[in-house]
Amino acid sequence: MSSLQQSSSAHLISDGNMYAPTLFGYQRRETIPVSIGDLMLGSDFPIRIQSMTTVDTMDTMGSIEQSIRMIDAGCELVRITAPSVKEAQNLENIRKGLRAKGYKTPLVADIHFTPNAAELAARIVEKVRINPGNYADKKRFETIEYSESSYQAELERIRDKFLPLVKICKEYGTAMRIGTNHGSLSDRILSRYGDTPLGMVESALEFLRICEDEKYFNIVLSMKASNTQVMVEAYRLLSKKLADGQFKAYPLHLGVTEAGEGEDGRIKSAVGIGTLLEDGLGDTVRVSLTEDPEFEIPVAKDLVNRYVGRNRPNAPIPSLSNLSAGFDSPINPFAHTRRKSAELMNFGGHQVPRVIADYSHLKSISMEDLKSIGHFYLPEPDKWAMNDLGADYLFTGTSDLDFMLPNGLKQIQSATTWLQSSPSEHQFPLFEVEDWLKASKKHAQLNFVQADAEEIWSNDLFVNALKLAQNEVLVLSSSFSNRMAAIRRAFFELEIQGIHIPVVIRLNYQDIHADQFQLFAPTDAGALFIDGFGDGLMLSLAGLPVQSSLENSTNFGILQACRVRISKTEYISCPSCGRTLFDLQETTARIRQVTDHLKGVKIGIMGCIVNGPGEMADADYGYVGIGKDKIALYRGQEVVKKSVPADSAVDELIQLIKEDGIWKDPQETNN
Repeated sequence: MSSLQQSSSAHLISDGNMYAPTLFGYQRRETIPVSIGDLMLGSDFPIRIQSMTTVDTMDTMGSIEQSIRMIDAGCELVRITAPSVKEAQNLENIRKGLRAKGYKTPLVADIHFTPNAAELAARIVEKVRINPGNYADKKRFETIEYSESSYQAELERIRDKFLPLVKICKEYGTAMRIGTNHGSLSDRILSRYGDTPLGMVESALEFLRICEDEKYFNIVLSMKASNTQVMVEAYRLLSKKLADGQFKAYPLHLGVTEAGEGEDGRIKSAVGIGTLLEDGLGDTVRVSLTEDPEFEIPVAKDLVNRYVGRNRPNAPIPSLSNLSAGFDSPINPFAHTRRKSAELMNFGGHQVPRVIADYSHLKSISMEDLKSIGHFYLPEPDKWAMNDLGADYLFTGTSDLDFMLPNGLKQIQSATTWLQSSPSEHQFPLFEVEDWLKASKKHAQLNFVQADAEEIWSNDLFVNALKLAQNEVLVLSSSFSNRMAAIRRAFFELEIQGIHIPVVIRLNYQDIHADQFQLFAPTDAGALFIDGFGDGLMLSLAGLPVQSSLENSTNFGILQACRVRISKTEYISCPSCGRTLFDLQETTARIRQVTDHLKGVKIGIMGCIVNGPGEMADADYGYVGIGKDKIALYRGQEVVKKSVPADSAVDELIQLIKEDGIWKDPQETNN
């Protein structure tokens, strides 16, 4: 980190680190209203749902038909790519076609490199989106030394290039989104601020200052990244800097770029978007899945509808009254740092967060039941096997087991059952608070203590006992309706009290379906792990026949999406759009099929060069469309193979991984 970046970070903390209306409940950040045609956006209005077409913009009927499917699914803003003037011109035909069929939904032109296309589109559609990293700069991945005068000269150059669009938008009443992407920061920004959330924010503010100088305020801002930690930090920092810099409170567009497909894409989107919604940030949402855009809408709706008329907690969560007004958070919310905790066996310290499978609802447990949590008994060799999603602990409640667990799995029992049995060294008790406080017998190495978050800020006897605890892991849950806020408050109290024992986050859900579970749990748990809290995770969903497998994959999926425990291959795949140069969904499935055993490897799959080297900035390998059925393969940000035919590109990708010595043949597991 440069001295400028270090001093900027220190400056933020010295000025206080509040970025949201409250950290202990739900209160939406107040914004100015923005008009997008007849649609109003901002804190006085519902959080709007949007998506983006994936067909070629020059396919007028295809664009119209897909837009209608999106709108019928609940999409309130339809974004369409306009990479050149001809696509910008065709937006008029698409718009007229939709209007002729009775659809009045506002259209958004997505612009990256072409100011002339943006200036034309701004006269046709209700909103334009520009990316400040691409709009006035060409990215060459060069480090440039700037003096203050040369940097100011660059800002003047940007102003000259951007000002015509601002004036057109102002004249036509067109809204604008200034949308920074983590992977496409300009060389100029990277040279000055580094590849940081601060660089993302400053990239947008440079353009925002030009708009405000021209008295143009019909603006939405976004800070998108495929890395959820970076994304959340950037939005939080943007919220704070808008207030600190006396800017207007502009609405925020939330999204995780290149979230991927299926379960992983949904979990990753929920971690990033849900964390910010919990903070009260966000006025419009786009979930970016490598699927047809109409399938993004129900996911976005489930995320957003959770906050419609959200009730206040059953009792108020107290603020941190012993801290000064500017310091309502004892952590730095703009830079991820894991909470310091003592290492106890394989919890805390430098250990990865542990996964605890909850089988306490089962009256009896068989070897076969452990398949759902990644442990497989193989009768013929009489051995256990474990896959990459093998749980670390099994909570059996009051049940006993009539078989020996595999070496990679340890058992937790309710303390009453543990005390009445003759436990092995790999069986550990889970105490309730009162039972733990008065217990005369405890495990010599490891005890779990389950507590409601409220106990941490209201039970002095318990808190004082925790200060002396040496062989305990705290299992923290909450009965509050705003469970994440309550657990966050408890973690803050632990920090204030100097209590460093490991903490497992336990979240129980009922009366929701599986799709909602894979959004709500990543929101609640993800927000805490993004803040640096948590040494373990234990999820429970009542009422579903396949709940153990669902809970286990969600446990691991959350930890991976938060980047605190990598247990499988990570795919950074864009959601496709009119710029895509191959069948993205089919290609992603093919690449996943042959590489999903490469634990910890990150592979970027990008439909075009716009979302290529930039958006997959931290991928190990990249697969990027550069022309019709032509692929470029990347190692990091370096092109290593150009113009590879699409029908052989997957094999070439595998060969590249083999050349680097990372490839492993898939191991056959007898399920």
